[in-house]
Amino acid sequence: MELRHLKYFLKLAEELSFVRAAEKLFISQPPLSRQIKELETELGATLFERNNKRVILTDAGKYYQKEIQELVQNLERINATTKKISENQSGEFRIAYVSSTFSGDISALIQYLSNQYPYVNFRLYEVPTVKQIVALEEGKIDFGIIRAPLHSPKIDSYLWFKDSFSLVFNRNNYSITSEADLEQFKTATFVFFNKQYAPYFYDSLLEICAQYGFKPKVVHESNNISSIIQLVKNGLGISIVPTAIMKSHNYPELAYLELEKADHFTDILLVTPKGNPSEISKAAIQFLTKQNIKDEY
Repeated sequence: MELRHLKYFLKLAEELSFVRAAEKLFISQPPLSRQIKELETELGATLFERNNKRVILTDAGKYYQKEIQELVQNLERINATTKKISENQSGEFRIAYVSSTFSGDISALIQYLSNQYPYVNFRLYEVPTVKQIVALEEGKIDFGIIRAPLHSPKIDSYLWFKDSFSLVFNRNNYSITSEADLEQFKTATFVFFNKQYAPYFYDSLLEICAQYGFKPKVVHESNNISSIIQLVKNGLGISIVPTAIMKSHNYPELAYLELEKADHFTDILLVTPKGNPSEISKAAIQFLTKQNIKDEY
């Protein structure tokens, strides 16, 4: 007995017509009749009563239809589950992201992927761009969220969104309503990312300050956006951060001013190892690119 015998039986039991069943199975009628006869012979039971006018199920056939329907449905479920597990051979999918991306979007992504692939264990890591690139090249992570630029022949990238920059400061210490007020920041204490941790990001911030005619007095450096925001919140300095940070660090003590005059942007990239991305990576890219986060500002 083979699986096709069962599928042919179920189709004939549904249609109760050799002609219609054969058409829907995309075979001719004689092979269908032969398969049904083989099944009945193997079972030692008559499943159909047939004559020139009609085909009906016997009592044995009705019982067999009920049991086989459940069997085939379970088999289809097992096959689908097996495919999902096989999509990631290790049963584990490793995702890395930079700290300056919105944690709410990352949480939503993990929830979505967990629902789609319940048998995959998703691991989440906060990793700076430079280290993510190395990890992707070495196969230590499967999917990354980084800030441009990216220079690696071993990695494919997809634009998630373009992020502008904003000045963030403690509103109890400064009164800023427009970019024309930035003169007072020439002597202010700045908090920036560590240059070794995020060199391109650090240089970009210096370029922005230069556009406004001053060199920042960098006193505090940090490897984490939450630490930078906390220092600013406590009145220990000001900073220039990606505008998307406003979504996850919106405190009463803080004020943000988008630096439109700077006309400076940073690309947020979704990255995968070079070549065809896995089905999970494709699902992650599709989900994230549908999140129009810029419209929420």
